Amino acid sequence: MAWSELPGFEEDNLFDAWNAWTKSCERPGTVFASYCGDVRRLSIATGEQQREWMRLHFQPQRVESQQGDAKGMLTGYFEPQLDASRLPTAQFTVPIYQLPRNLAQRKPWFNRREMETLPEAQAALLGRAIAYVADPVDALVLQIQGSGRLRLTQADGTSQLVRVAFAGTNEQPYRSVGRWLLDQGLVKDATWPGIKAWLAQNPQRQQELLWSNPRVVFFKEEPLTDLDAAFGPKGAQGVALTPGRSIAVDPGSIPYGTPVWLASSGTQTKLQRLVLAQDTGSAITGAVRADYFAGWGFDAQELAGRLRQPLQMWVIWPK
Repeated sequence: MAWSELPGFEEDNLFDAWNAWTKSCERPGTVFASYCGDVRRLSIATGEQQREWMRLHFQPQRVESQQGDAKGMLTGYFEPQLDASRLPTAQFTVPIYQLPRNLAQRKPWFNRREMETLPEAQAALLGRAIAYVADPVDALVLQIQGSGRLRLTQADGTSQLVRVAFAGTNEQPYRSVGRWLLDQGLVKDATWPGIKAWLAQNPQRQQELLWSNPRVVFFKEEPLTDLDAAFGPKGAQGVALTPGRSIAVDPGSIPYGTPVWLASSGTQTKLQRLVLAQDTGSAITGAVRADYFAGWGFDAQELAGRLRQPLQMWVIWPK
């Protein structure tokens, strides 16, 4: 494709995208490694200088499905931020677990329901809680997003901000609780706001909803410095995600570290911008499919929870 065919290419403010590209250069793939010296040098260049360098060295390639379809779907994800306690309390009762010691001895491991009801599963989880949160639905959201920030009250009453990052799963299949509600005709709006609205009206069915997804994610605790807090968690590429400039892709279609031009318009937002393929997810399959990292906080949660709109992508590939 010609550069002129990329919608909005001349208008994008490339500064944040260049930060994301510099992050990718911490662990570049073989295709893009030789360009990382220039990427770092151009981090203080003007947008026009960056665009001119891209035109000189790269060629946009339209991403299509194997059936030749250039249109796909964009969804969003975010990094939840929750209040938590190091020890269980009357308010904070829902454990966030690290990897069980015997995880490798049973594949797949206990499912969500078994973890909460079987004595042998409970015994394996004894002493493995990193922290406790107040709401089991928030804990489920944390697991689906794959990482999060905890405002953690310690045993001595002090507070600190930490990150819990993805460490592994129980290797059970992921089942969408939104799809479970839709299949039973219980909701028409299966976004997270819609799911929470249904739960507010049907609190007695909360456990049933949670158990409909057998997959559980386990975490590892990481310190969160001021510098770390300016970026998201590490994605599957192994580099920190940049809000609004990192996407999750199917790595079988788009390699990690690939610059991608993304265009998507819908009821939630209009996006025409340079992003970096730095993550993946179990629901992200196929060529024209991406999950947009919205960041953290309330606005990011609202956007990610509702985002589901048409998508076009072009990889920015070396000539």
